[in-house]
Amino acid sequence: MATEPTRPRQQGRGAAQSRSEARDVAGSYLAHHRKVARESGRRLWQAPVASLMTWLVMGVAMAMPVALLLLLTSLEGVSAGWESSARITTYLTDNLSLEQAQALRLEVGSRGDVDDVELIDRDSALAEFRATSGLADALDYLDENPLPHTLLVTPPETGRTAAGVERLAAELEALPGVARVQVDLGWLQRLNVMTQLLARAVWVLALLLGCAVILVIGNTIRLAIENRRDEILVVKLVGGTDAFVRRPFLYTGVWFGLGGGLVAWFLLELSLWWLSGPIERLAALYHSNFALSGLPLDGALALLVFAMLLGWLGAWLAVKRHLDAIEPGVPAGS
Repeated sequence: MATEPTRPRQQGRGAAQSRSEARDVAGSYLAHHRKVARESGRRLWQAPVASLMTWLVMGVAMAMPVALLLLLTSLEGVSAGWESSARITTYLTDNLSLEQAQALRLEVGSRGDVDDVELIDRDSALAEFRATSGLADALDYLDENPLPHTLLVTPPETGRTAAGVERLAAELEALPGVARVQVDLGWLQRLNVMTQLLARAVWVLALLLGCAVILVIGNTIRLAIENRRDEILVVKLVGGTDAFVRRPFLYTGVWFGLGGGLVAWFLLELSLWWLSGPIERLAALYHSNFALSGLPLDGALALLVFAMLLGWLGAWLAVKRHLDAIEPGVPAGS
């Protein structure tokens, strides 16, 4: 009976010891990862020329599709601004009086898909044309005003798209008293189609260049495996596991990816700085606010993470392909 109270304390000591052993194992595991990561990075710094060449290849390959995506984003922003200023010019029939035109303006303005309607009567339109065209003397020979009443219809923000404006224009043209509706969206539709085509081409290019990056990393890791073939054989002879052997090469791929991502970010910022001045001057000549947008902070972090994943994937494929072929007793090249 005297021994029963001591059992909980023994179980408590056993649980605490188990947790302590688990912490020690986890700490040792993380310490080994940190050591391998530092050692892999040190090996890259010991071969700066080869490492820099690999980083430059990766940086150029990743900077190209990202730059095109940034250009697409800027173009979409400009086209959205053009869409937001879309306005439908509605010409009324010649026999429509001013009172009837005002009534039609009220009718159109009451629609839910119309934000604002402005009526320009024929007399005001002729006076403006006379003042701005420089043909005042020629207009004096006209017997009557040839210009019709005009409605300038502005759709709401939710309807300021190519499809929404086209639908509203078709409905306005069907109204009695409307002679013709003019809205020039052909150029906007062509721009949207070209933008969509360019976006697909960019994703195809990004996929191809991503595969090229993986191949470059894979070939670099393959050479590193061959250079350390004897070391790998010794580690396997003393019982090193495959995970232990492949870990340095995976970290090497991650370091290659990080360096390539930094080079890509630097190239993007340098290109943006080089092109921003001429682009702003060209946009000012066309009275446009077009400007190239750079990578935001989250975009730069995403680029680095993606580059590291590409490096890790290329290293993993190379390790899977070539490291399994290195076994004690298996001659090189077999």
